[in-house]
Amino acid sequence: MESQVGTAKEVPLGSRLLKGALLVAGLLCTALGVLGIFLPLLPTTPLLLLAAACFARSSERFHRWLLEHRRLGPIIGGYLDGSGIPLKAKIYAIVLIWLTLTPSALLLIPLVWVRVLLFAIALGVTLYLLRLPTRE
Repeated sequence: MESQVGTAKEVPLGSRLLKGALLVAGLLCTALGVLGIFLPLLPTTPLLLLAAACFARSSERFHRWLLEHRRLGPIIGGYLDGSGIPLKAKIYAIVLIWLTLTPSALLLIPLVWVRVLLFAIALGVTLYLLRLPTRE
C-alpha cells in the first residue's frame, strides 16, 4: 500500500514562488495606491486594480480584504463589478494622461516613432476610459 500523505496539497516550488511574487506585488501596489490618494500624480485606481489582480492569483484572504475595505473597496468595486467608474475619476485620469504624456513625449523622447507610439497608447487608454460605464 503506497502512502499518499502530502501529495494532495503539495504545491510545486515554481507555483509557490509565483504566488509569493504576486503577493508582494499586490502589497506594493496597495501601498502605492494608498499613497496615490494623497499624491496627485500617483494613480490610485490603476494601482489598486493591479493589486486586486495580483491578490486574486495569490491570496484569497488579501483579495477579499481589499474588495471589502471600507475606503479602498469602493474605489475599484464599480470597475470590477461592471457598474463603471465615477465621471470625476474618468476626467481626472484622461486629463492626467494627456498633461503628463504630452510634455514627456515632446520634450524627452527624441525618436519620432516612440512619440507616435506613446500618443497611440494614450489615445487607446482615453477611448477605453470613455467607453467604460459611468456611475454616480
